[in-house]
Amino acid sequence: QVQLVESGGGLVQPGGSLRLSCAASGFHFSSYAMSWVRQAPGKGLEWVSDISSGGSTYYTDSVKGRFTISRDNAKNTLYLQMNSLKPEDTAVYTCAKRLDGYADPTGGVHDYRGQGTQVTVSS
Repeated sequence: QVQLVESGGGLVQPGGSLRLSCAASGFHFSSYAMSWVRQAPGKGLEWVSDISSGGSTYYTDSVKGRFTISRDNAKNTLYLQMNSLKPEDTAVYTCAKRLDGYADPTGGVHDYRGQGTQVTVSS
């Protein structure tokens, strides 16, 4: 069965960095686009970033230049490097699997999501 397990969240000061990881299993990881989405306290789900099966990357405007999505197909792992973190980045971050290899910067559909990892940016 498909499993997505996130790690790497935590408490960080404004301006700090974190790297999130998502270990994937149960499907042919390299064939699918993957996403990071987040949900801040009291708010709805927000798409953050996509990476296609071919490695093309997309970001929501608020994280462009600060976040970097990447994937290691040999390790079946998705990453999100987050730099220059701001308090408004505080959220539960979740990785999600697309239905095919194509990224969707409009948000789109996922068939599986992980449980998420908490990121708190505070002094």
